[in-house]
Amino acid sequence: MQKIETYQKLFIDNLNKYAVDKEPNNLYEPINYILKLGGKRLRPVLTLMTAEVFGSEANLALDAALSVEVFHNFSLIHDDIMDDAPLRRGKQTVHEKWDLNTGILSGDAMLILAYQLFENYDSEKFQSLAKLFSKTALEVCEGQQYDIDFEMRNDVTIPEYLKMIEYKTAVLVGAAMKMGAIVAGASQTDQEGIYDFGRFLGIAFQLQDDYLDAFGNPETFGKQVGGDILENKKTYLYLKTLELGSELQQNLLIKTINNDEISDDLKVKSIKDLFTDSGASSATQEAVIEFTDKAFKVLATLNISEDKKQVLQLFGEQLMNRRV
Repeated sequence: MQKIETYQKLFIDNLNKYAVDKEPNNLYEPINYILKLGGKRLRPVLTLMTAEVFGSEANLALDAALSVEVFHNFSLIHDDIMDDAPLRRGKQTVHEKWDLNTGILSGDAMLILAYQLFENYDSEKFQSLAKLFSKTALEVCEGQQYDIDFEMRNDVTIPEYLKMIEYKTAVLVGAAMKMGAIVAGASQTDQEGIYDFGRFLGIAFQLQDDYLDAFGNPETFGKQVGGDILENKKTYLYLKTLELGSELQQNLLIKTINNDEISDDLKVKSIKDLFTDSGASSATQEAVIEFTDKAFKVLATLNISEDKKQVLQLFGEQLMNRRV
């Protein structure tokens, strides 16, 4: 097994060959722009890693990995439009750098390009990859709609929230890993197993993101700490405070989150204190461990060598303990 950095380099070299200038320029330049903005490249790395775990060469999974990354960035373009976000990874978002129509059209083209990459596989693998992709893409859209709906609701439950992050974030992590298994010709049982491993890790990853948004180090997290609080997002921390907190803490949380007259710094500090004092902070960290452990239990059932299981377990532990 190779190191994460080796997979990243292999993928980025391939991405740079793929993202070339084409006509019409105003369609493809925004696509190349967002693809080259950087990011963790977590999902394509997982596709390459999984292909090797199941006995294939990583380079045979490059087109599947690229499809995952193209789709992920398509969703980011459209998410940024819906959120009216000015920045993505510290740079102008596509619709800000160009315009709204360009953002919509370039995003649409990326969805088609993601599908097109499966044509480089034989018919059996193409069918399996395309079927998985269609299911996953629709679930990501459903997750995004749940997220939008939750903004207008005050009765969101923990199970509903977990379903939302599963669809919006985790299913694509699971699909990225299953694609690697499909390319490698793994058994159906192992394909489903590695999908669940990735799905559980994806949920743990998003819960950790919720936690770091409030309690991360601003120098390493890469985003504004407290951003979710200032956007009044109903994160796991927020919902757990309503579940675990006293009546006083619950009322104070709702009053503070809706108070636009206090400073941003005071709002973030007050709500973080409520997260901690109610036990929601600890409960969120426990949930990260719970879903990571679920992933590890699935890992134990896979028909791969112990050293390969160790590599995947180490990767999961690094995700769980990340601070960025």
